[in-house]
Amino acid sequence: MTVWTCATCAIEHPDTPAPPDICEICTDERQYVPATGQRWTTRDELAAEGHRIVVTELEPGLHAVEAVRSVGIGQRGLLLQTEAGNLLWEPPGFLDEVGVASVAALGGVAAVASSHPHLTGSSIQWSQAFGGATVWVAEADARWIRRPDPAIALWSDEQQVLPGVRLIGCGGHFPGSAVAHWAAGAEGKGVLLTGDTVTIGADRASVAVMRSYPNYIPMPGRVVRRIRDTLLPLEFDRLYSLFHCIPDGAHGIVDRSLLRSARWAEDDPAVTMDT
Repeated sequence: MTVWTCATCAIEHPDTPAPPDICEICTDERQYVPATGQRWTTRDELAAEGHRIVVTELEPGLHAVEAVRSVGIGQRGLLLQTEAGNLLWEPPGFLDEVGVASVAALGGVAAVASSHPHLTGSSIQWSQAFGGATVWVAEADARWIRRPDPAIALWSDEQQVLPGVRLIGCGGHFPGSAVAHWAAGAEGKGVLLTGDTVTIGADRASVAVMRSYPNYIPMPGRVVRRIRDTLLPLEFDRLYSLFHCIPDGAHGIVDRSLLRSARWAEDDPAVTMDT
């Protein structure tokens, strides 16, 4: 049997003789099925096309784990190292022997987690490559699990996955959307890993939250304020989102950006259009 991967979102599905008719992740209003229709691929097919995993250091204790060429949504996986084990955040939708060996050389994987269902990638395959590492899934998003496995553990609200590393439930993009807080990151100033629970703007000086990024569905102001209220008590100076990084001053940027977004969504009369 074959582990099927959706070519659009790169999320793994159960190993079955034939692929599912549809990818439910992509038929949801927050994602999309291309005009060319649903297509499935496999790990072997991706490898034959030249995809490979490359691991590069971003800062001490944090490495990017990326599929080159890009697969699916193309998120940058992040390997966060601690003395008690490593967290693989937003696992790519592909893995190969070289990539697994590179990650093993950095201490392997003790836990796998994602910000939300769009970025779960090949969580179970990465888990199996490292002896059944725990795959943490927000209980509020359990219905979106595409490949059930004994390694999956459900969590809600807040979960310490390793010493000094916590998952924080924010909601928003999905009911279980989350961030990972790494207290020791950024030379002890704190790092926030957000996927696109909170995404970095093109100006690298702002962040945003949306119900759907590809389909431009906005977020209600009350939800934006709830996300802001959840994040502001956390200590962090640096933020890594789906593709980019705010190297310093991220706490203030999150504060100002989300307040601005909430006020626009609420049609706050204090916010005026440029003339």
